[in-house]
Parts: sequence; C-alpha cells; structure tokens
Amino acid sequence: MARKTAYEQFLVTDGWTLFDPMDSGILERLSKKDILEGEEKLMLAVLGKAVEYFQKYVLAKDERGKKLFQEAEEWILDKNSAWLYSFENICEVFGLHPDYMRQGLLCWKEARLKHHAKRLNFHRTR
Repeated sequence: MARKTAYEQFLVTDGWTLFDPMDSGILERLSKKDILEGEEKLMLAVLGKAVEYFQKYVLAKDERGKKLFQEAEEWILDKNSAWLYSFENICEVFGLHPDYMRQGLLCWKEARLKHHAKRLNFHRTR
C-alpha cells in the first residue's frame, strides 16, 4: 500500500487544510514536502519554534520561560498579516487555516492549565 503524502493526510476544504492543530507530526510532515524553498523552510522553522515555545513554556515559572511563552502566544494571536513572517501569512503559505490553528492551540492551553490546577489541588488536599 502506498504511503499518503503529507498533503493527502489532511482534510482539504476550500483551499484550507484542516487537521488536529495539536498533531505532533504535522510540522514534521510539512517539512518533508519536496517543494520547500528557502523562505518556506524559514517560515516552517518560525512556526515550529512558536508552537514549541507555546507548549513548552505554558506553565513556566521563571522569567525567561514566561517571556518566551508570552511572545509566542502574542505572535500566534496577532491577526495582522502585514509582516511576511506573521502567523497569518505562514499559515496561508502552507494552506493551514490560521483561526483553526489558534482555536486548537488555545483549547490545548486551557486543557493544560486545568489539568495543572487539578494536580495542584489534589496535592494540596493530601
């Protein structure tokens, strides 16, 4: 059986690609596309780092981690597309729906914060 290409693994509707925004392999699959040019590789790296910092530092206690999370979150939430390397433009280059991505990341953040709060409460009541 032939392997599906990265493009075929996503649901494509009206030119936008929909997938689980928290799919850990999405950036890896996008990076394996044969047609990536230099700017696209840089865009993918920017997107990858932003998602990495968003997830890695969501519960940060130290100033550096808090700052990295805040910068990543602000960049993801910014709807201004005037800058070439904006979240909006990068998503469009890869055919990803930026609002869908934002929604998935914010849902992930909310779930992570709730889980963390439950763990803290559990340990406090013991």
